[in-house]
Amino acid sequence: MGDNRPMIWNFTKMHGAGNDFVVLDGVRQTIDMTPERARALGDRHFGVGADQILLVERSTRPDADFRYRIFNNDGSEVEHCGNGARCFVRFVHEQGLSDKNPLRAEIMGGAILVLDESSDQQVTVDMGTTRFEPEALPFDTAGLASRQQAHDTLYEFPLDAAPGWAQAALPRSVELSAIAISNPHVVQIVEDTETAPVEVIGPMLESHPRFARRVNVGFMQIIDPHNIRLRVYERGAGETLACGTGACAAVAAGVRRGLLDSPVRVQTHGGVLTINFDGQHLRLTGPATSVFNGQVDIDALVFSMALSR
Repeated sequence: MGDNRPMIWNFTKMHGAGNDFVVLDGVRQTIDMTPERARALGDRHFGVGADQILLVERSTRPDADFRYRIFNNDGSEVEHCGNGARCFVRFVHEQGLSDKNPLRAEIMGGAILVLDESSDQQVTVDMGTTRFEPEALPFDTAGLASRQQAHDTLYEFPLDAAPGWAQAALPRSVELSAIAISNPHVVQIVEDTETAPVEVIGPMLESHPRFARRVNVGFMQIIDPHNIRLRVYERGAGETLACGTGACAAVAAGVRRGLLDSPVRVQTHGGVLTINFDGQHLRLTGPATSVFNGQVDIDALVFSMALSR
């Protein structure tokens, strides 16, 4: 006879400046994550609800303390999440998995360093290698006009051939900076983030065939050289209240264009993040908050999700 016992997963709901997560301990419990299970957990109507699912596992490499994996609420696994990294280290400490501080976390394609500054509820993440060549995203720039601004290359991306362009009364093109922070980003400067057409241009660019792995799309409003406002349409999740790697990408683009000076305070809809950038190296500081703990019968949840469709 088969084993019909329910598969119960313990989880913690967390957020970093409103970017929210379901965090799973894959060290002390067996977690077999699949796209269907990630979608079920992330669904805000039929599941727990989250922008991303974070999975903490034993490291597969000798230079890291844990492996940290990220799944969007559409089920896709992605390379990096700055807000998630801060929640990762807070989770590891709160759950008693380790008291090391800082911690070195294995992510897809590398490792990052995370420091839990519990005295003021802030966590700092060393975001690892940052690259600016289009092939690092990858971003097919063939045939696109470009221009140099200080140390950055801006690409003119046409919108007038995109579905819904005329109805949305969009500009014919936008200028994009390209940044890879393990995961791919493009950033454009807007006059006002509150009126920027994030919900239209975001999905147009996110799934455009010029981006082989899709792309995160940032909309940055510069207040002064040390302060910006930012909205990000995230690949596989839609617009979120905050995006840590998106904040890093925006600041890197602004500094390289000669418009920002490090450190930069980034105001998102979910809260404030602080970015330090020396031209290559990025450090992200912000809050990481535990909301509640729970349990879920994951296969029953997947089944009920299938019935609801």
